Amino acid sequence: MIVRPKPNLVSILFSLKGSIARRIALRSLLVTLLASVIVLIETLHPAYFAKVSATPFTLLGLSLSIFMSFRNNACYDRWWEGRKQLGQLIIEVRSLIRESQVIADPQVREALLRELCGFAHGLIARLRGEAEHAAIAPWVQPAVDNAHPNLTDSLLQRIGARCSRLAEQGLISDWRYTQLESRLVSLSGVQAGCERIKSTPLPFPYTLLLHRTIYLFCILLPFAMAEPLGWMAPIFTAVVSYTFFGLDEIGDDLEDPFGFDENDLPCDAIVRTLEREILAALGHTDLPPALEPKDFVLT
Repeated sequence: MIVRPKPNLVSILFSLKGSIARRIALRSLLVTLLASVIVLIETLHPAYFAKVSATPFTLLGLSLSIFMSFRNNACYDRWWEGRKQLGQLIIEVRSLIRESQVIADPQVREALLRELCGFAHGLIARLRGEAEHAAIAPWVQPAVDNAHPNLTDSLLQRIGARCSRLAEQGLISDWRYTQLESRLVSLSGVQAGCERIKSTPLPFPYTLLLHRTIYLFCILLPFAMAEPLGWMAPIFTAVVSYTFFGLDEIGDDLEDPFGFDENDLPCDAIVRTLEREILAALGHTDLPPALEPKDFVLT
């Protein structure tokens, strides 16, 4: 995620970090070169463009803009929903840390909280398609069963079983057990919500139609602008293609908010925050450092 102060005019014009300019530069350049070729042809053979009208492009451009705004809003909703789910993860983990203080046995409490930290690491690894076992292993003893289809959820099951035994042994009250169990249910909801976002992309025909229409519009636009604008047409084509290709690329970024792109959610920083707070609650003083933005990017 990009974290930087409010940009000034120079930053707006020349900043590349967090921008999609580098990813769409080749496409925009090719369309601009095509526009230059079309203007050259129009200059040599103006009769070819006598009946080309800009009216259809005006209507198509308006429709395309509305269509893109709907898609980008849908993608931003996914990004924001992902951030809310990770925010709920922080709330529930902090609540469990506080409520676990009633556990008198320090070893039992440490095992429970370390498993909770393993859950956070495993969840992010699962969302990113990484090895859950490798992310969880440093935090739990004994190790989780690698054959389990959902290692992250198996940790919640282990924590739930641990809390149930404490209640059966009378080490925590039934009311406290109910509170702990409700937190685990909320964590299951967080995992399910994040998996829903990850596993349910926007409908493919919806995205495909938009991609095709953008390319067709940017390729055909110079034919309408060549005659009235002359050699200014490539410049306006570059601006239009940058805008449409850029909005399309931003939508692709936001559609999957848990990845490693510069504009994705700072999952590593959020998990590191939980890790520090859990270790601090267990009395550790050699805490891992909080992750800070590097070159305006918070991972």
